[in-house]
Amino acid sequence: MTDKIMSVEIPNDVTWGKRLADFWFYFKVNRGAVIGLCFFIALILVAIFAPLIAPHSPIQQFRDAMKVPPFWEAGGSTKFLLGTDAVGRDILSRLIYGSRYSLFIGVVVVTLSMGTGVTIGLVAGFFGGTVDTLIMRVMDIILAFPSLILALVLVAVLGPGLTNAMIAIALVLQPHFARLTRAAVMAEKNREYVIAAKLAGASKLRLMFKTILPNCTGPLIVQATLSFSNAILDAAALGFLGQGAQPPTPEWGTMLAEAREFITSAWWMVTFPGLAILLTVLAINLMGDGLRDALDPKLKRS
Repeated sequence: MTDKIMSVEIPNDVTWGKRLADFWFYFKVNRGAVIGLCFFIALILVAIFAPLIAPHSPIQQFRDAMKVPPFWEAGGSTKFLLGTDAVGRDILSRLIYGSRYSLFIGVVVVTLSMGTGVTIGLVAGFFGGTVDTLIMRVMDIILAFPSLILALVLVAVLGPGLTNAMIAIALVLQPHFARLTRAAVMAEKNREYVIAAKLAGASKLRLMFKTILPNCTGPLIVQATLSFSNAILDAAALGFLGQGAQPPTPEWGTMLAEAREFITSAWWMVTFPGLAILLTVLAINLMGDGLRDALDPKLKRS
């Protein structure tokens, strides 16, 4: 009898291929999400092939071509398609290399905040009681402060720089993952499959990470996508305030900070980095909306 039970094949409707097909079906219904995905893929390709795409080095200075306007304006040159900054660096090249920093910041911040936040949320939701109360009160204290102000305070304590900025942003975004994981764990831990695994002798770590956590990944993926855009935006804001990446790093927020005094005399120095931040954050948020629609069964259209 046992051999017959063990030999039963998993139905096709629960295979990964079917799940992936269902996911793509609901994701592509949202046209904005598809556009955001295409833009994000293009941004990744630009970041990977930046040395091949960029016409110049991002730190190379052309002293005879300072504050050159874009090529379509009077005085512009096709050598510098989007113009140059106050010290003669090609803006297009700096934007292309800046995509590397933005994606790197997003990946590192999401990895740190998601790793620690999910672990904390698992512990709080699984054990409950005093442990849950203590952890959640700490998370509430962090959430009580505006994220950018708290990140700015942390960077001021740690010292300005890209690494410290990423650590500060990760600490600020961590409570969102913790609270979301805790809520999902509390909803799952009393279900039949968890009780069955517990009766079978599964350890607490196995119950937490092998049994419960895989069934909580849907909301976490959506939150990770939204946190990715928040990380890029907060890092740009810290760079603009002089607490993030330091010159001559071609990070978009730092580019804005360097160009703010020329906002009336050289509009292109401010406009293009701002547009890069805007379009990237918008594309990632649109992707997040599509992921939410595809991963949340309550939002799926019949």
